[in-house]
Amino acid sequence: MSNGGGSMGWVVGGCVAAVLMPVIMMVAVSGGSQGAAADGQGNGVGGGLKEGEVPAQYVPWVLKAGGICDVIKPAVIAAQIEAESGWNPNAQSPVGAEGLSQFMPGTWTTWGRDDDGNGRISPYDPGDAIMAQGRYDCALAKQVQGYKDRGQASGETLDLALAAYNAGPGAVQQYHGMPPYQETQAYVARIKSLISKYESVDDAPGKIPEGQQMAMPIAGNPPVTSPYGMRMHPILHVYKLHTGIDFGAAAGTPFKAARDGTVTSAGWSNGYGNRVVISHGTINGDQISTTYNHMSAINVSVGQKVKVGQQVGAVGSTGYSTGPHAHFEVMQNGKYVDPAPWLGLK
Repeated sequence: MSNGGGSMGWVVGGCVAAVLMPVIMMVAVSGGSQGAAADGQGNGVGGGLKEGEVPAQYVPWVLKAGGICDVIKPAVIAAQIEAESGWNPNAQSPVGAEGLSQFMPGTWTTWGRDDDGNGRISPYDPGDAIMAQGRYDCALAKQVQGYKDRGQASGETLDLALAAYNAGPGAVQQYHGMPPYQETQAYVARIKSLISKYESVDDAPGKIPEGQQMAMPIAGNPPVTSPYGMRMHPILHVYKLHTGIDFGAAAGTPFKAARDGTVTSAGWSNGYGNRVVISHGTINGDQISTTYNHMSAINVSVGQKVKVGQQVGAVGSTGYSTGPHAHFEVMQNGKYVDPAPWLGLK
């Protein structure tokens, strides 16, 4: 981030680029940062992450930051971090940029929050840095889209947002699109070239195995750690119905749609923590939905159409949970039923 600092973005041909020094100071972003609703035109990026490319401890944050707005998807966040810091949370640039996302102190004051809840706001805390990056990226996307809507700039929204992150939104407005800075153009090209490294191929339609009505929501052959049925609740200590199946999976593991459908709920739910509900319409005369619970991050939004195998979030331990696991449910006509037969496990 040259505007916000950027250790890697500032080196051109082995020397520090001087052409952008006048725009190093933070240029105000209009429209705020909370869930900036920039449109998705020209992004060409899916909403999942390729397994194994992002360091596991950062996956939930990258997914969460990549769900703030339509333009800035998780793969963009990941590609940008690689370009900015090479995934070094302690990175420092010659011009004073700090952390994974390479924020300058003045920019950090505006966008940094205690997202990881550890009692401090620091660009060296990966959760704080990645979420601030997502908020700032989305606000920039919204701002440059405004330039486009008013005829003040042209180009793909994602390209212009990345250029604004590097050179400042004022440069995008001044030059009516991509600034003519070699460093900025190289920065945008590098991030765009890295997106495919991180973008999940699972965003393409998956496949339900023959003889099953749903695909497994976790890749591979995960162990069933708690089946559907009556049990002693591990936290509430009451004997009650366990309304789904628990699969053993590490935090950050992609949680995937078991069947094509429409997201009807995506957010916090008491007990379930971060929860997604997908309606699959009518199957054999019954209304069928599936739910994905206790996630560390949600990667879809209400009303979104999803395909089988598409990542809807990441395994976590939010809500009433004793540790990371994938709690998956099937609802038939509004009532919980055993998911095992639907998944071919019985």
